[in-house]
Amino acid sequence: MTRNRDEDISLGFGYKHFKHGAHACLIYRDESEKRRVISKYIESGIANNEQIGYFVDTMTPEEVKAWLAELDVELPQTKQVEISPAVSIYCPDGKFIPEQMLSRLKTLYDKAIAEGFSGARLSGEMTWSCRNIPGSEQLIVYEALINTILDTHPITAVCQYDVNKFDGGLIYDVLQVHPLMFVHGQIVKNPAYIKPDEFLHNHMNNLKNE
Repeated sequence: MTRNRDEDISLGFGYKHFKHGAHACLIYRDESEKRRVISKYIESGIANNEQIGYFVDTMTPEEVKAWLAELDVELPQTKQVEISPAVSIYCPDGKFIPEQMLSRLKTLYDKAIAEGFSGARLSGEMTWSCRNIPGSEQLIVYEALINTILDTHPITAVCQYDVNKFDGGLIYDVLQVHPLMFVHGQIVKNPAYIKPDEFLHNHMNNLKNE
């Protein structure tokens, strides 16, 4: 069973509503900016009865719960919100394999629906990919491929990129694979977005020419 992707949902930012299956990038410079955005995103997901997964890399799950509490986000006493170390999700066997992670996303979505949630809302801190974990060079391929599963598994996802940790070339690619982006704390359609088939074709050609 899947939810209707055409249903409007709030992502927590003003009057704008989006569809299930929204895939956005949060490119930020400071931690307080990130926390403001993510707290609203999680809070609106709780209100919308979505299963929420937060994949943390820069601190412990307990520290995430602490700063959410500081921003007045009340986490339910159920398993609606699960905060996990990012590496345990993206690289459970010590390496990153895009196809396996996509399968994991599908399973997370199916499980959320089976348990009576209205959808699945995820966010991951992507700094784990900066530590030379085998397969992490495939991150941008994975990001592009997420867009190919959203019709059947309309997960809502915000992928977090700290510009202090990633080079400009990677950030440029990140912009091309996310249909939505955050600008000044608001979520908007991304004019730089390229459909996955075209992006992956260009990406492979660029690799051949290096």
